[in-house]
Amino acid sequence: MSEYQLMVTRELIAQHFLTVPNPGEEGDIHSHRFTIEIEFEGATLNEYGYIIDIDLVNVALDEIEQRYTDALLNELPEFEGLNPSIENFARILSERMSHAISEWTGDSLTVRVWEDEMAWASHSRSISE
Repeated sequence: MSEYQLMVTRELIAQHFLTVPNPGEEGDIHSHRFTIEIEFEGATLNEYGYIIDIDLVNVALDEIEQRYTDALLNELPEFEGLNPSIENFARILSERMSHAISEWTGDSLTVRVWEDEMAWASHSRSISE
């Protein structure tokens, strides 16, 4: 069990439309102000007393923000063949974050994507994935 957690949050606005049968209004292009929460867990701290350096996380989040802000998620290659749900968005962001911080040796990370103040989805991964 991990003893330490750190969460960093970022907001961005992006567009999508759902591709499932009968999505109603969600089948039209629309925007969301997504809130992205990245939570890191680990049993130990590094030599500086960090679970992970927040500056490293912010650099990775800057890249994510540049990639997705004002984008139509449906048109991005990582969403090809996928319904651009918040569940899929959370998994894709988890993969991107995991690659961006590859030198981190914690236990796991969880990405939670809020679509609005009432709905969120998350994806968790062991750092060894």
